[in-house]
Amino acid sequence: MNRAAATSSDRPDWLRRYGLIVALGTVCGTLAVLKPTFFSAANLVNIVRQVSINGLLAVGVTLVLLTGGVDLSLGSVVALAGVVAASLAQPGDGPVILAIAAGIGAGLACGLINGAVITSGGVAPFIATLGMMTAARGLALVWSSGRPVSNLQPAFTRLGGDLGGVPIPTLILAGVAAAAWAALVWTPWGRHVYAVGSSEAAARVAGVRVARVKLAAYGLCGALAGLAGVVLAARITTGQPNAGIAYELDAIAAVVIGGTSLSGGVGGVGGTILGVLLLGVINSGLDQLNVSAYYQQIIKGVIIVGAVWLDRRARRES
Repeated sequence: MNRAAATSSDRPDWLRRYGLIVALGTVCGTLAVLKPTFFSAANLVNIVRQVSINGLLAVGVTLVLLTGGVDLSLGSVVALAGVVAASLAQPGDGPVILAIAAGIGAGLACGLINGAVITSGGVAPFIATLGMMTAARGLALVWSSGRPVSNLQPAFTRLGGDLGGVPIPTLILAGVAAAAWAALVWTPWGRHVYAVGSSEAAARVAGVRVARVKLAAYGLCGALAGLAGVVLAARITTGQPNAGIAYELDAIAAVVIGGTSLSGGVGGVGGTILGVLLLGVINSGLDQLNVSAYYQQIIKGVIIVGAVWLDRRARRES
């Protein structure tokens, strides 16, 4: 093999391994030049606080995308979990842990229903989760009577605060991401997730219980959306039935930018976290540069399409 051919074959691997890190560093460097206060401690803490909710959702949907599925119900599940938790976190209602567990449980239930409809009912993931997106939003409105649920216990809202100067939502995201990474890398279930996403038929022939793997992936995705809803309610000190609109799009965008294939079987939590950080840095930078929110949507769309295009190109070359 000549040198040119070797360089061409090495390029896709280089892009997959380090391209996102280079992109993140480039964006940060550019913003630091345009806005000298970008690297201030206060701004960096604010960025990691802001990306925490999207990070929790992105980690969850990474599991689903790795199986070759998709979950469009995340934003609505965030709203449902938030109002459920907030309604049980009123003063005098009892231990806050029960409210937190109820919010996560609501998300878990939604995820398991998604998984059951897809695996047992044979409904396409896009349709099943689209239905849940509508149903969960309706449940959130019914549960809260269409009004925000406020007057929450301080012990509950503390979940959205800081611990030793570090945002608690960021610590939660770090713990969740580490656990998800370990599950995918070190457990048989993680290997089965990649096997199902790579070839469901081959995985089934190899003895993998495909339905159980998918059900677990959707259940965990729903539970993390429930956790995100609880954390969001604590941050904004209210359970909003209209919260989470289009959150699923930001989460899926971060996962795709992070290198997880929409076809399944390729990707991981590490890339997802980098994708979340890149989107968060871009959003924060554009806000600080006073770029109109309308243009921010256009820029985000271009980034998503560009990330998918580069991923497809790298795979073709490899």
